[in-house]
Amino acid sequence: MQNISGKRVAILATNGFEQSELEVPLKKLREAGAEVDVVSLESGKIKGWSHKDWGCEVPVDKTLDQARADDYDAIILPGGVINPDLLRVETKALDFIKAFWSAKKVVGAICHAPWLLAETGIARGRRLTSYKSIKTDVINAGGLWEDTKVVADQGLVTSRNPGDLDAFCDKLAEEIREGLHEDRAAA
Repeated sequence: MQNISGKRVAILATNGFEQSELEVPLKKLREAGAEVDVVSLESGKIKGWSHKDWGCEVPVDKTLDQARADDYDAIILPGGVINPDLLRVETKALDFIKAFWSAKKVVGAICHAPWLLAETGIARGRRLTSYKSIKTDVINAGGLWEDTKVVADQGLVTSRNPGDLDAFCDKLAEEIREGLHEDRAAA
């Protein structure tokens, strides 16, 4: 994985995030030198979902009220079914995601998190992938869906499931290191 020392990354999640889809990028990006904050709706801890039951808690570093997209180089959106479904009805969460996209920063989403890309309009006209059960949702939102481990389209990095985490994290680090995507039009 590329060295991304000096870069700052926000991971936006709430209760019900897919355990590995938050913890693996958190660990790998920190090991690559990035400062990574878990951002959520409320302070304290959020609880993951692991396979077929509740998983472990993860401490929240900042609430959405405390976090500003200007302070970060990228945002990562872990999946799971519960987490993105709860976030896509939260205006503050959607505005936070859109702020990264408008600023031409890296946006990463895995599994069911592309629901958030559909809700924000970011999916429209973009090549991306997701968990197979939301393929139609992504296509209906104007996304150009592909069945590939990882898809990168001008700073938008997406993957299908936890089995793709290594490819997802490697591509995220590469895109974060490259920086802003000036050739990208805002949603």
